Amino acid sequence: MKRQLLLWFLATVVTLGSAYYQRKTGPTYELRGEVQLAGRAVPYVLARSHGGAEDHIVRLIPPDSAVRATVMYRHYQTAEPFQTMEMVYRDGALTAPLPQQPPAGHLEYYLVLQDGANTAVVPPDRTAVIRFRGKVPAAAMGPHIILMFISMLLSTRAGLEALGKSGRPGKLVFWTTMTLLAGGLILGPVVQKYAFGSYWTGVPLGWDLTDNKTLIAFIGWLAVMVRQRHNPNPRYAIVAAAVLMLIVFLIPHSVMGSRLDHITGEVKTG
Repeated sequence: MKRQLLLWFLATVVTLGSAYYQRKTGPTYELRGEVQLAGRAVPYVLARSHGGAEDHIVRLIPPDSAVRATVMYRHYQTAEPFQTMEMVYRDGALTAPLPQQPPAGHLEYYLVLQDGANTAVVPPDRTAVIRFRGKVPAAAMGPHIILMFISMLLSTRAGLEALGKSGRPGKLVFWTTMTLLAGGLILGPVVQKYAFGSYWTGVPLGWDLTDNKTLIAFIGWLAVMVRQRHNPNPRYAIVAAAVLMLIVFLIPHSVMGSRLDHITGEVKTG
């Protein structure tokens, strides 16, 4: 009993750790930091993903109302000149709307802060890139996230169980495969359709890395299930599938994802 609890604990730690790493390193994770302006620290949080049909509101909390700010933005990966928009101070915050873009449209932007003769650029070392998407209903997104988390947890638990010669990971293999199928290959395309207008943008239709890595992980576990027909406990195959799943989950979400070409109007991947 203690061994089982220990394995579940380890599987949970690995799953939570990989989920945290994936979120923190993904291209849609918000940019956080602070800059110095007139000897004072100004913290910032800049979004890199926006869902819905409305404009995205850029928001900054300045040290006081004397600080002025301008948003500079343009379509991503174009030679367009940057558009300028003054931020408005209200209720202790500077705000300005970034114009809504079609699904998979990207804008790159940065802020210029001014306090008297002092200026600062936010972020200081690069532009922020925000991707727009359609609004995904919670009824689709919630189960998708939960099932993907469960599949990763069960995958890790199956791999740990298979490391022991007396381990019996058979049922774990089945439920790992089923939750990955439901969360990644059924609900995943539904979420993709709401967000970017296409059910599937992986192989053979495109090179969306999120779709492709989910497919690779599923093929790995499906191969284990096929192998179980000849060997009820293919320990090494189970460990290999669990390691493959972990590697797949460590790849940041949305890397090489859908991107609208603002010149041709075509949505590309990769």
